[in-house]
Order: sequence, then structure tokens, then C-alpha cells
Amino acid sequence: MNRVALFPGSFDPLTKGHLNLIERSATLFDKVIVGIFVNTNKTALFTLEEKIIMVKSSVKHLKNVEVIVQETKLTVESASELGANFLIRGIRNVKDYEYEKDIARMNQHLGPQLETVFLLAEEPYAHISSTLLKEVLKFGGDVSIYLPEAVNAVINQKNRGVKPIE
Repeated sequence: MNRVALFPGSFDPLTKGHLNLIERSATLFDKVIVGIFVNTNKTALFTLEEKIIMVKSSVKHLKNVEVIVQETKLTVESASELGANFLIRGIRNVKDYEYEKDIARMNQHLGPQLETVFLLAEEPYAHISSTLLKEVLKFGGDVSIYLPEAVNAVINQKNRGVKPIE
């Protein structure tokens, strides 16, 4: 049996914490699918095109990782269509655990064939979130140490008014 995992998220933007989880997942599973999903509770800072460029560029060194976009389906539906039998979720703290636990239980109800795997954030990334970084970015702060090079490149292009290149 191939062990296929889906790592869904809005990745607005992809952080070094996300990338660390993807890299670790790539050693645990035969295939990891990074799904760029829409979070209806958040306002996006980056366009879908920018997110695709940032994520694909950041994971290109991982041979068993692919990137997909999903804007209209539930995570469990996408996982089923992709042949994924695992969902990857990162946890930084107790607050994340409580939130992710409820989502995992709902996903288990909706897709009993799926198993959610929680990976604890490594210490250098345990305090960062895309939401926090977006807030700092909006006010001109430097968050480059928390972002993969490809993400910083897109942010720099965006700040200069240049359309990102794939």
C-alpha cells in the first residue's frame, strides 16, 4: 500500500515552519501532496498565483512532494480523490491542538478512511504563524528569517510592484 498524505493549508504565506513539516512528512510517506486550500475565515494577502509560485519553488527539492490547488471542496473529498489516506497537521501549542483535534474528529466522521497525523512544530518555528507574519508584513516589518527564500523573493517582487515569475 502506498502511503499518501495530504497537507492542506492556505499557506498565506508558506513559512519555514510549514516547510519543515513538509520535509519531515516527505520522509514518512511515499507521497506528500501539499494542498493550497481556501480558508473562508481569513483574508488572503497573497493571490492564488503567488501562493502556487511560493509553495512549488519551496518544495522543488523534494521528489515525492507535489502541489495542488483546491478552492471548492472539503479536505476529505479532495483526499479521497487524490488517493490520500493520511492528513498532515502541524501543532505549535495547546491552542493549536484544541483547534486541530476538533477538525480531525470532523474529518474522521466525514472520511473514516482518513487518519490525521499531528506533527509537533520544531522549536525554532513554534511561535510563528502565517497570520502573525502577515500582520508584521502589513506594517513593513522584516520577517525574512521565518520564510523560505522563494517566499521572500515573491514578497520582494510584490513590494516592488513586479509580477512574480514561475
